[in-house]
Amino acid sequence: MTKKNETPALILSLLVTLALIGAGLWWFGRQLNLGNVVQPGETGSSTVDRPGWGSQGPVAQRFSAGDRILLPDLATPEKESAVQAIAAGDYAQAVSQLEASLQTQRNDPEALIYLNNARIGNADAYTIAVAVPAGASPNSALELLRGAAQAQNEMNQAGGVNGTPIRVVIVNDDNDPSTCEAVARALVQDDSVLGVIGHFGSEATLAAAPVYNEGGLPMISPTSTSIQLSGQGQYIFRTVPSDKFTATTLSRYLINGLGDRSAAVFYNSQSGYSESLKNEFTTALTTDGGQVVMEFDLSAGFDAGQAVSQAQQQGAEVLVLAANTATLDPALQVVAVNRGELEILGGDSLYNPKTLQVGGPNAEGMVVAVPWIIQSTPNSEFAQASRQLWGGDVNWRTAMTFDAVMTLAEALKQSPTREGLMTTLRSPGFAVEGATGTVRFLPSGDRNQAMQLVMVQPGNRSGYGYDFYPLQP
Repeated sequence: MTKKNETPALILSLLVTLALIGAGLWWFGRQLNLGNVVQPGETGSSTVDRPGWGSQGPVAQRFSAGDRILLPDLATPEKESAVQAIAAGDYAQAVSQLEASLQTQRNDPEALIYLNNARIGNADAYTIAVAVPAGASPNSALELLRGAAQAQNEMNQAGGVNGTPIRVVIVNDDNDPSTCEAVARALVQDDSVLGVIGHFGSEATLAAAPVYNEGGLPMISPTSTSIQLSGQGQYIFRTVPSDKFTATTLSRYLINGLGDRSAAVFYNSQSGYSESLKNEFTTALTTDGGQVVMEFDLSAGFDAGQAVSQAQQQGAEVLVLAANTATLDPALQVVAVNRGELEILGGDSLYNPKTLQVGGPNAEGMVVAVPWIIQSTPNSEFAQASRQLWGGDVNWRTAMTFDAVMTLAEALKQSPTREGLMTTLRSPGFAVEGATGTVRFLPSGDRNQAMQLVMVQPGNRSGYGYDFYPLQP
């Protein structure tokens, strides 16, 4: 009798256990988003209005060679039709639609990249990835993509690399370190990707660099300047000079150009780039015989008026803005409060239209160090081609990205494998003539190139009444 009564209880207990296990597996699967990752060629969520491609979406939805729109602000009906056609494998229709889209939206590098990819179709190609902050900073993403699109377009129109065209995969990393690490792992695992252009910010690049180096995938950053990136590994490079070059240039101008010796530095303690520039500048100025009398953190409870007053009381003759893009607004508050009283110097993040728009007359005379400015070589082949393609001038971020893609392309000519690219890029005799001069790498992976100084002066190019002009030596 006892055994018969135990049987239903055991069965009920087993059913409850199985139900709990099933519920747990369902919950765990939802957390990992299993079953919802979009695979290449799927059409279910390839259009601009698909949900979930932001920070909570699967990594796969951050990649596009043309089957999804990552920069919806420049979307046209023709472009939306084109991505649907690419997802369906109808490349002829996609080419037609993208050509029409570019007639309407000439300044769209995403469309030009997808057009060149669609022209390749299913043919053999060398694939590279370009990682940009499409969601977090779309304007910066467009600046980078214009350089990549122009380089791809020129290379493919010229017959490609030894007869093989270049396919570009765009990656939206949102300039977020954890996301960058995740997309880097995905790129390493994709054998078709031979090289990566990116990432944008120094923190993002530093998070991804170890993944690329361990996975043997060459990466060239066009915009990350932190000194910490130097010597990160055999597969890590950059076409932009490091903060050491920027700091040295600013320090020597402060001492020799202005005849001053004391400075107050404004920086963001939460930014690897900003910390790097601040530290390198302090070292350079001390070495040159000057001193940093005060440091101000732009990221925490910052009061521009109080800071400028304290800097003056401590004898600062120059204000140095080592802000990053995220702290551009408080940096410009310093410019406004200062009202042109003390000299102001800035790092490359200050080379921004907002500086001209918001700074206005208070920014006049500000000197900023940049890797390149189009006015220094206004009649170069790159400058003329970029104006014709985009309908206006481009900045240093576009030029450095162009150089990064052209550098990879040149290395591909010699050895189209990941390891071969690394070996070629590290060869002592390797050099490429790019938009910003000769590209060659130091053993650290850094580019050996001086920075340029530009000054804010009245002008009409920007439309804000002020422009950046090369500072004549």
